[in-house]
Amino acid sequence: MESGLSATRLGSGVNWIGVATLYRREVQRFLAVAAQTVGGPVVSTLLFLAVFGVALGRHAPAPGGVPYLVFVTPGLVMMAVLQNAYANTSSSLLVAKVQGNIVDLLLAPLGPGEFLTGMVLGGVTRGVLVGALTALAAALFVPLPLANLALCLFYAFGGSLLFALLGVLGGLWAQKMDHQAAVTNFVIAPLTLLSGTFYAVSSLSEPFRSIAYADPVFYIVDGFRHGITGHSEASPLAGILVVLVANGLLGVLCHRLLASGWRLRQ
Repeated sequence: MESGLSATRLGSGVNWIGVATLYRREVQRFLAVAAQTVGGPVVSTLLFLAVFGVALGRHAPAPGGVPYLVFVTPGLVMMAVLQNAYANTSSSLLVAKVQGNIVDLLLAPLGPGEFLTGMVLGGVTRGVLVGALTALAAALFVPLPLANLALCLFYAFGGSLLFALLGVLGGLWAQKMDHQAAVTNFVIAPLTLLSGTFYAVSSLSEPFRSIAYADPVFYIVDGFRHGITGHSEASPLAGILVVLVANGLLGVLCHRLLASGWRLRQ
């Protein structure tokens, strides 16, 4: 038995039926507990919005002339997108390893690229779904303009893809729930919370401003905010390049790790 996912194929081409089946499995897995995986994040994000609206909404400066609540809402929406895309793929892989049914996935007629595609698309679906519902709910309380729909969609899907790939990497590395919790608390949470979600990065003093500009998540949040409000702190082109390059590098890394069977089985 091979140590990784099968690299051989029966016939030629992509096993689209296998990819679609794995994708449906991933979507059904999180929809089966939608109150926890979808409803919970939406409510949590709205609570963030309520707290910051009451505490800072009338007193915080308006970066770029944008009212604070309008400024912070796109950041909160993107934070929900990224965290849920990561949670879906990381938890799926870790639970499969802990329960021992990862073997069922390894023996499926799926190559590493097909396996990665099905897993990641499930994470993207959850992230974008949570983000869309959060944005719709927030729009009931905060008047959100829509400056550029194409940019919003690019950053929503590009950001969720990036964090779904990070989730695959985290799920492969983790061997128990404590490992996953450590990555979430010490890597994912700081990346999302310290990326300009609640404040203008340009208002920070050095060296914190330079550190924030080095965070790739800043460009995702800033680009999505630009799509909503028309205001950004960095060049939209720079954000697009960061998203494309980061996704490409992570995609190649995850594919190679899956093909080698790294930490998939003891």
